[in-house]
Amino acid sequence: MTFGFASSGAASMPEHSASAEFAPDSAYSAHRLARVLEPAEWSAAGIPLLRNPREVVSGLHARHLPTTATAVVAVLDADERLRASASFSRRATMTDGWVFRNALLAQLRRVIPHDLRRRTPVRTAVLLYCREGDARWTQEDGAWMWGLRDACTLHGLRCGAYITLTSDGWQVLGEGRGGRRPSVGSRPELFPGTDVPTMRTGGAASDVLRRAAAR
Repeated sequence: MTFGFASSGAASMPEHSASAEFAPDSAYSAHRLARVLEPAEWSAAGIPLLRNPREVVSGLHARHLPTTATAVVAVLDADERLRASASFSRRATMTDGWVFRNALLAQLRRVIPHDLRRRTPVRTAVLLYCREGDARWTQEDGAWMWGLRDACTLHGLRCGAYITLTSDGWQVLGEGRGGRRPSVGSRPELFPGTDVPTMRTGGAASDVLRRAAAR
């Protein structure tokens, strides 16, 4: 897992990194289908539209260079500037929004302070997930949507766009907007003002994520 931060006072914490693993838990696996958002439910939730989704996607792709089964969660301010971001790998085949929520919340707590004291959220979290297949919605996407929405609620953020990145390109689910570049495995495209932090590897946070997944 790698963390990246925008050059802003709101994201002045040091960078960290680790890998994440998800372990199935039979105690709640029978209920995991309830923790999935269907496309119609997602569209009805009033998710704010990105003004320039390609710039957001290209910036996150250049910052984290995600591969298949990698999730990148990012926090944007009211002007859609990147304040903090984190990436981590999903290593299990289990699909459960509750586990995804815990993993996303763990990353948000590390990279940016919560906004729970605000009456109205001023920052928005978006999720970019790299996977195999095409742009059509899958149950795995629905579980990530559920997890993102719940993690945002618990951290005092607005729930933003859910974006898939495949070998065919990127797609903002529920909006019908997408493009061919960047894609999984493509070279990063840098926009003016985009800075790519040095990525480091480590393993301390992986134990925390495993404990969160087992709760």
